[in-house]
Amino acid sequence: VQLQASGGGLVQAGGSLRLSCASSARTFNNYATAWFRQAPGKEREFVGARRWSGSATFYADSVKGRFTVSRDNAEKMAYLQMNALKPEDTAVYYCAARYGWSVSYYDSSTWAFWGQGTLVTVSA
Repeated sequence: VQLQASGGGLVQAGGSLRLSCASSARTFNNYATAWFRQAPGKEREFVGARRWSGSATFYADSVKGRFTVSRDNAEKMAYLQMNALKPEDTAVYYCAARYGWSVSYYDSSTWAFWGQGTLVTVSA
């Protein structure tokens, strides 16, 4: 499965961005999707995830209420809508996918497939 993330850029604090992740999976609706981010000098951290079925979503506390994960199974796309952005949201954002689900969804090692990353820079 190949993933291609896009949509990053420079935005002022308080602004919004929507990241997209295109998948090559033939049966995309069987894959859970997630977003992680890595700021300079820091470890990769969980942002949000969505199960392969139903509408259950999970978020890191730092983004809850500001970010929304969604997906379009017909288009084989995953999205991360980011609102009320803060300078501390500056990072390279990665989309990830896995077949099925893991209760350890916040652990990057449980995700099998990764996109190349897209840089989000939030200016103060």
